[in-house]
Amino acid sequence: MRKGYMKFVFLLPAVVWVLIFTIYPLIDSLRLSFFTYRLGMGVGEFVGFQNFIDLFKSPDYWNAFRVMLIYVCVAVPAEMALGLGFAWVFARELKGKAVFRTIFTSPLFTTGVAVGYLGVTMFHETGGPINYLLSFFGTQVPWLSTGFWATVAILLLDIWRWTPFAFIILLAAIQSVPEEMYEAASLDTASEFQIFRYITFPSILPAFTIALLLRLIEAFKQFGLVFSLTEGGPGRTTEIYCVLNYRTSIKYFDFGHGSAMAFLLLLIVMIVVVQFFGRMRKIYE
Repeated sequence: MRKGYMKFVFLLPAVVWVLIFTIYPLIDSLRLSFFTYRLGMGVGEFVGFQNFIDLFKSPDYWNAFRVMLIYVCVAVPAEMALGLGFAWVFARELKGKAVFRTIFTSPLFTTGVAVGYLGVTMFHETGGPINYLLSFFGTQVPWLSTGFWATVAILLLDIWRWTPFAFIILLAAIQSVPEEMYEAASLDTASEFQIFRYITFPSILPAFTIALLLRLIEAFKQFGLVFSLTEGGPGRTTEIYCVLNYRTSIKYFDFGHGSAMAFLLLLIVMIVVVQFFGRMRKIYE
């Protein structure tokens, strides 16, 4: 009997941690989304779904939603495509590939805030190294003073930071494909593209799907890089979803609307995850 209880003793710290730092905040945040609650003033009156209705009527909310979609739809496909391309190339025996892997994967171990502050220096319009190099070609780019170029700067930094994530996963997947499959395919064709299309990619599709799903979930939560680089500016042109949520909850202490925003984002992520697992189930049935 004692041995039977021991497994619960070892599980207890993890269960307590989840209950205190995940389940309880989730339930309490859901409760607050139905109240007018401002920090320091206590929980106000019950308003039902009014906080959600206010968000749907807010142009700032839809602007943040649009910025998030642009970021997700551009950065994530670019990172997956570049990661797959680099993995395909460096899965072969090449000189110096160990050094390349070390250098290429180093951005993955940085934080979003650190990358954002690095971008402030790199994309500085008068003293930054990028505009200094562009000056030799007779051009200067207003990186952080216009909405379009600030968005481009965010995307470039994010692609630089997260491409190694896809690279590591897909490289491991490619290297796990049996060599016999390549040898058999080489008897029918010498085309590298056809081998990749019919042998490599189908074999690594599960790993590719998981990497894409993990990256999508992380992309929807983007905050640190954007906030440290532009703080959502100029104006509100780069105010991504989580930055608006931060301002609503932490800066303006409006936890009612902030909690509603958080649960709408949770709903979006859940829909994406369910769709992905539904498609994966169809592939392997």
